[in-house]
Amino acid sequence: MTAQRWTLSALNAMVREAIESELPDEYWVEAELSECRERGGHCYMELVEKAPSSSVSQGRSDTANTPIARASAKCWRQTWQIVQATFTRVTGQSLRAGLKVLLRVYAQFHEAYGFSWIVTDIDPTYTIGDMARRRQEIIQQLKEEGVFDLQRELSIPLFSQRIAVISAAGAAGYGDFMRQLEDNEYGLRFQVTLFPAIMQGEQVESSVIHALNQIYDLQNDFDAVCILRGGGATADLSGFDTLALAENVAQFPLPIITGIGHERDESILDMISNTRVKTPTAAAALLVDHLKQVLERIEQAEAFIGNYVKERISQQQQHINLLSSLIPTLALRIVSDSRHRIDLLQSRLPSALEKRLMEQKHRLENLTLQLKGFDPQLLLSRGYSITLHHGRAIRNPDELKPGDELETRVEKGTFISIVK
Repeated sequence: MTAQRWTLSALNAMVREAIESELPDEYWVEAELSECRERGGHCYMELVEKAPSSSVSQGRSDTANTPIARASAKCWRQTWQIVQATFTRVTGQSLRAGLKVLLRVYAQFHEAYGFSWIVTDIDPTYTIGDMARRRQEIIQQLKEEGVFDLQRELSIPLFSQRIAVISAAGAAGYGDFMRQLEDNEYGLRFQVTLFPAIMQGEQVESSVIHALNQIYDLQNDFDAVCILRGGGATADLSGFDTLALAENVAQFPLPIITGIGHERDESILDMISNTRVKTPTAAAALLVDHLKQVLERIEQAEAFIGNYVKERISQQQQHINLLSSLIPTLALRIVSDSRHRIDLLQSRLPSALEKRLMEQKHRLENLTLQLKGFDPQLLLSRGYSITLHHGRAIRNPDELKPGDELETRVEKGTFISIVK
């Protein structure tokens, strides 16, 4: 049997009729945006569904990043204007690739353009829930790594004047920051070096990390780092909610000040930075106030030292004056005491001198008696004799030889003898 021949347009028309007949309703579908671009007022999306994380642990060959389904979607101008505004207002950011969304769609097949899902509504609360879940997962991982509070353990140096800034070069927020620093009412001076970075869109993470790496290589040249984003809408802050950027900031050796959003927005980067402020202007005000407080401490110390020196000089001057007033009285007392001592010594001198003379006289008599006991004549009178050889007393006969002439002294005279 020969198959019926169809033209492509006729076959596509049959497919369209089948889809319209079998899928007449609208459906809510969960998907991730792999592309999202606006053209001519319409929005063109590419939807994907990726393998769940559990499939990896179950040993399947696909991974969590592998799409298991794809489809194109379109949102026409009139609908897009409404859903885009609502989504941005509720979530705080615009639709972009990487977001998980809950779309209400209906099927459409066009003979010339093929199949597409037509978007009629987007539920922003679904995306908020997914964003919150991912943020919480990142926060939990940072805490498990032990780096969540590292930045807050750093202190902004007292003299923080050398500031590295990461911001878009032409951003209004950066201009506000510089004006606030330069026009401060205290005349304080700062040295600011800009490290340009993309602060919006999908390149935020890589661009800011690159700037941080540049600053890291010059870290000894700076006291603190400011990451600034301002002057625009509060949308597209998701670039500051990534794990890689958070890890880089958390472990950075210099204190990091963030001023990347408005009061109601707080990114993960804000959470792990050393200090979070609302705007770039507030970051500048923080630095000015910090340096002003240091200046006040110096001025207080200067005043304290000056007052202390003056007080010490005054105390010493009073002491000198007191001594000066006491010197005459002290001199008179010393003279009087000296005179009294002299008079006392003079009164004691005669008796002391007489006593000293008697002691010396008695000593002299004792020495005289001792000398008499050693008189050779006294010994001779007792029957002793002294034999001399050449005028020297002989103590040992072995010292003599035959023929020596000796002189012997006795009480009544002397006599001569010859040694045989």
